[in-house]
Amino acid sequence: TANSQMLLDLCAKCIVFILPTTMVVVCHIMFSSFPVRVYASISSNVTLPCLVQHSSGMMSFGSNGMRVKWTKLGADESLDEDVLTSMGFHKKSYGRFEDRVFLQDTHDEDASLVITDVSMDDMGRYRCEVINGMEDTIQEVTLGVLDNISVVFPYSPPVGRYNLNFHEAEQACLDQDAVVASFDQLYEAWRGGLDWCNAGWLSDGTVQYPITKPREPCGGANAVAGLRNYGLRDKDTSLFDVFCFASALKGHFYWLVQPERLTYDEAVQACLDDDAEIAKVGHMFAAWKLQGYDRCDAGWLADGSVRYPISTPRKNCSPTEAAVRFIGFPDKSQKLYGVYCFKAQHITMCQRQGRDG
Repeated sequence: TANSQMLLDLCAKCIVFILPTTMVVVCHIMFSSFPVRVYASISSNVTLPCLVQHSSGMMSFGSNGMRVKWTKLGADESLDEDVLTSMGFHKKSYGRFEDRVFLQDTHDEDASLVITDVSMDDMGRYRCEVINGMEDTIQEVTLGVLDNISVVFPYSPPVGRYNLNFHEAEQACLDQDAVVASFDQLYEAWRGGLDWCNAGWLSDGTVQYPITKPREPCGGANAVAGLRNYGLRDKDTSLFDVFCFASALKGHFYWLVQPERLTYDEAVQACLDDDAEIAKVGHMFAAWKLQGYDRCDAGWLADGSVRYPISTPRKNCSPTEAAVRFIGFPDKSQKLYGVYCFKAQHITMCQRQGRDG
């Protein structure tokens, strides 16, 4: 019958007894009851844990009789990546994981995966499936990659907070030389001290915000610190800010010394005259976070905002915390501010040959 076939499909790896009037399916699938999150630094090695679980009375066939499959999970099943399969002494790794992953194998019930030379591309969710006799063990592990060469920053447009749908948020980050941050990137930024009370889009379509100092307007004074999660929102109609992710600068961010204050158009031209471009918000955050850039002068940026970066808090210059201070989006005709410029790094053929040689 259809129901019988469905059971066979669901339990294809299990033992099936067909009696004269009854079909009995013996199928034990052990799911991990808790989520696992592991962190690693770029270029390091990391172990994703997966231990075979047994229900009462069930026996293990030992590691030689154990089948293991590790998969990196995509946004949907069609984007899943095979990582490693193992059956007894036969093991195979796949694609970009080839020769970079192996099973830890410290004992018969250990199916943990070791990933060597971790990169940012390795970040995400992994599934371990173990078939051991009549039992399946399924464990999901999330790998977060600690990145000391990037920065997450909140962004809202000139028209004000909570005015970006998801697609506009993506473009807003691109305009600032960045991309929409992932959950893991925002989580790492929160662990590093990011505290922001405005909700913003993340790359998975959820809307969240990081709180390190719980307070009444931001989820309640008695709530625990963490990421406040609004869940998945409609990408076309829901309006929020966005959290952007910028990598290390590939160039030089600097304050352009000028004899007088500038309008926005004058600021753009001044940078061009210096063989540079007016800096973007992502440039300023990257220089502040990754290079310790500090200057107590408010200056124009490419999006028309005025900001200044403070790494050493002091009187009249962000006295309570290190931060990129935001003045606002003033009238572009006002001659009240200086300008921050960015000069992109260009590798000449001689430099390239020197590096390759």
